[in-house]
Amino acid sequence: MTFEDKLAQYAELAVKVGVNIQQGQYLLVNTSVEALDFARLVVKKAYEAGAGRVHVQLTDDVMVRAFYEHASDEEIESYPQWAALQRDELVAKNGALLWIDADNPDLLAGIDVERLTKQQKASGKALANYRAAAMKDDIAWSIVAVPSKEWATKIFPQLKEEERVTALWNAIFSTVRIGEGDAVAKWREHITGLEARAAMLNAKHYTKLHYTAPGTDLTIELAPEHLWLAASSKTPQDVTFVANMPTEEVYTLPNKTGVNGYVSNTKPLVYQGNIIDDFTLTFEQGKIVKAEAGVGNDLLQQLMSVDEGSSYLGEVALVPHESPISASNILFYNTLFDENASNHLAIGEAYPTCLAGGRDMTDKELAAVGANISITHEDFMIGSAEMAIDGILADGTAEPIFRKGSWAF
Repeated sequence: MTFEDKLAQYAELAVKVGVNIQQGQYLLVNTSVEALDFARLVVKKAYEAGAGRVHVQLTDDVMVRAFYEHASDEEIESYPQWAALQRDELVAKNGALLWIDADNPDLLAGIDVERLTKQQKASGKALANYRAAAMKDDIAWSIVAVPSKEWATKIFPQLKEEERVTALWNAIFSTVRIGEGDAVAKWREHITGLEARAAMLNAKHYTKLHYTAPGTDLTIELAPEHLWLAASSKTPQDVTFVANMPTEEVYTLPNKTGVNGYVSNTKPLVYQGNIIDDFTLTFEQGKIVKAEAGVGNDLLQQLMSVDEGSSYLGEVALVPHESPISASNILFYNTLFDENASNHLAIGEAYPTCLAGGRDMTDKELAAVGANISITHEDFMIGSAEMAIDGILADGTAEPIFRKGSWAF
């Protein structure tokens, strides 16, 4: 299979499995100029699949950094209404949203963390309607990634400059099952396997999870009406989509005030164009009461102060250490990939779909049954080959879920 064949298959996968575009449906593609060639291919595949209108919104790393370096404080603390209205119209039309990520992990390194946080708060408030729709699966959305020169150099500095982007393309193709035959069929088979894991966990209905590993001793109480979900999501129109490609996880939500103990990261967290690493979080009754990072500590403190919910957990995700991404031994410096190589947790917003009836609940109703509410949602990786996880049943019995970083059943 040639590179062009793989690229075409990847674009088709993003359109037909990622957002699963429907006849006449609008599609908004958010990406950067680094991914322009692939975006053009996606647009072609989307129209061929029956999309009504495809709009591509491009950004540029140099321009993005210029905004944070030179924009006035007033602009940093605001967000354009027209940009929010674009997302609101997409939601109203039951459109779909595809991100094509080609980020530079160090894009905003050195930018004042307060400016980053102020812009995040402003955008979070302005995009509240869209965020709620995405978190409740009211619209189809998906994230895929393509290489940028800066990202490839971050991952493969040991390679010759002309070899780095190709190496990253090959790694991405491998993680999304491109080159193994019919990628769409392979993905449907993969989704079935993940959903079987989620069904097994739902049948157990554990009340708590207990994590132990070097630097980690954490107990997470699960919300009473929690549901374990896997790769495939479904809109109210009964359209399935896959939000993250690649994906290797099954996930649910914790009871907001039921997290106690401490946990250490095992992979860097890329947040706001900066790296946070070598950190330990300590929880009491759900809240992070102590946080220390060897790298990016100021940004970690800002992350936890975005709003009240940003110092609590919103997601619990299980990923075996022998997942294909982990087996590659590549540190991607990109959460889309690194979270699928490792058990992970997320600071901030909980997915309402992980609660029975949660999609139809208001924020107040969700909070009443244990869901965390926030304008942020940031995954961080905690898994390793040394991690053990026990599931605690209602009668207090403990059962092994993970041993040596992988499924125990």
